Amino acid sequence: MEASRSVYILLTNTGTLFTKMIQSYTRAPYNHASISFDRELSELYSFGRKHPNNPLNGGFVKEDIKTGTFSKYPGTTCVLYELRVTDREVVKMKRVLQIFIRSHRKYIYNILGVIGITLKEPVEFSNSYFCSQFVAEILQRSGIKLWNKLPALVTPDDFRQCDRLKLIYEGKLSEYEPDHG
Repeated sequence: MEASRSVYILLTNTGTLFTKMIQSYTRAPYNHASISFDRELSELYSFGRKHPNNPLNGGFVKEDIKTGTFSKYPGTTCVLYELRVTDREVVKMKRVLQIFIRSHRKYIYNILGVIGITLKEPVEFSNSYFCSQFVAEILQRSGIKLWNKLPALVTPDDFRQCDRLKLIYEGKLSEYEPDHG
């Protein structure tokens, strides 16, 4: 039996105009997904705003729950899930992540993919992702298949409905403390 580790999936709702627009369609409580390799969320990655004030300039981002976009929206609500994985799967995930980190400038936010979800049609471009597509892609490329669908059709709510994920926190992101859980 291989040693077991955890990765964390954070779903958030900042309450911005952009998330309200998405929410009016999805009816889901959270519309942004990120992945972290530690419970402190110090290594948190996603596809989202590169600058807090501009929802249209998006791409691959290393997020920070204390600064950046989240700090601009102190009312941000969230759920945090734990996914048990093997050491080998973590190594694979970090390898995939390194590709994104090394080439972060060439990635753009897949706004058409968000529209594609509403049409149930995957819209895929090379180097273009939206948040939940990115997280699903990292997992899938590491051999973790949580759903029987393309990453380009995975929504943040799919993570919420996934029985392999264990809920470890729900509430305000600003009140999250990793050691209580």
